Amino acid sequence: MYEGWRLLAVAEHYYSNQPTAAHDRKMLEVELRGKKLKLMTDTGVFSKGAIDFGSRLLIETIEIAADANVLDIGCGYGPIGLSAALLAPQGRVTMADVNERALALAAENARLNGIRNVQIVISDLFQELSGMAFSVIVSNPPIRAGKQIVHRLFEDAYAHLVDNGELWIVIQKKQGAPSAVEKLEQLFGDVKEITRSKGYWIIKAKKNAIGPMSG
Repeated sequence: MYEGWRLLAVAEHYYSNQPTAAHDRKMLEVELRGKKLKLMTDTGVFSKGAIDFGSRLLIETIEIAADANVLDIGCGYGPIGLSAALLAPQGRVTMADVNERALALAAENARLNGIRNVQIVISDLFQELSGMAFSVIVSNPPIRAGKQIVHRLFEDAYAHLVDNGELWIVIQKKQGAPSAVEKLEQLFGDVKEITRSKGYWIIKAKKNAIGPMSG
């Protein structure tokens, strides 16, 4: 279904299915939304040396209800999804990625921090999430995979949100934030730029009954 994604994954990228780089595990000790977390990272995953600024900005900005059903698509080793799980203690967070090494780390990091309201799913974008619907989808999208893949993520996110569900993303202006907003406005009824910092935009798109794709 997502052949372009798989072709790109032939090279060694953080969105490779099975990274082959030699392991170099590292423990990060961070504070996110007032919570101290220990996060194990490794080679072959996105932003292994530290939580990248965009992900941190998204984590510190996002609004999630305590009982939300959340999807972190392209979760990496888990900082966004695990933070979402702490914000939704009565809810559930699905953490999905194509990178098996990243998913193993995400599962390990959930255990390290005693976070139990998560499930880990290996999925090439939304391929293994058929029939699932969420109240919130969060993503630091895989910009290096290409504009076509990122826009496919937006389209599939719309299809996997309940009515009034929200997609939250972070994207740099120089990596296509304006075109991302344009694409989201074609899909969703309500698109807002929540904040900007150091060239990064946090964008919220809400699926509602009067949206362009409704009906």
